[in-house]
Amino acid sequence: MQKLRLRYTKRGRLRFTSHRDIARTFERALRRAGVPMAYSQGFSPHPKVSWVGAAPTGVASEAEYVEVSVVERVDPVALKAALDEALPPGIDVVDIVQAHGGNLTERIDASEWRIELDGIEPDELAKAVSAFLAAESVEVERLTKDGKRTIDVRPAVVSALVEPRSSDAGHDGAGMSQPCGILMTVVRQVTPTVRPDDVLNALRVVADLVPPVPARATRMAQGRLDGEGGLVDPLQQDREF
Repeated sequence: MQKLRLRYTKRGRLRFTSHRDIARTFERALRRAGVPMAYSQGFSPHPKVSWVGAAPTGVASEAEYVEVSVVERVDPVALKAALDEALPPGIDVVDIVQAHGGNLTERIDASEWRIELDGIEPDELAKAVSAFLAAESVEVERLTKDGKRTIDVRPAVVSALVEPRSSDAGHDGAGMSQPCGILMTVVRQVTPTVRPDDVLNALRVVADLVPPVPARATRMAQGRLDGEGGLVDPLQQDREF
């Protein structure tokens, strides 16, 4: 049996699709592509597909990961082409490698997020970020199915910096002249998970920063933190085998 590790994207309108629906779409694509899937044993066998740290509904991602087990050896290049043909626009397979031992989940302990805030001046965002980073603790409330829960956002945030958006970088051709602050932040994957909206709520708590329109968040990378606050590609170890 061969195990393959895939990196894929979630772009455009698919950012509003739940992880469950993404998983179903991916498994249908595997069947259409004729991938010789391995199945679990028992009364209700299911394909051996293992998802790693799925992004929340409502955010885009350039770095989602999944492991797939097959019963016959598959060429990763051919599989990538077949899946890209079978998957809908917005889900693109970026990379496929053969697994060479280890646990993929253990290679991921943080994410890098890009959060675009239309209508917010970069200088205003930078002041809010400075206030957040200077705080030892910033608690926010999150509404869950069991009611409101208070979480401390600050310990999870490794770094945060602000980038201005150029005047010609409008979203879908609209609002190109309005200001836009772009927050790049690396966040540890802790329990409970700290999501991009939690970071934005924390900026509201420390600096009363409230974007006039919903922010757009994209996960740019996942990996293990290195000594300088960067992320190590979780598939690099398999490539070097």
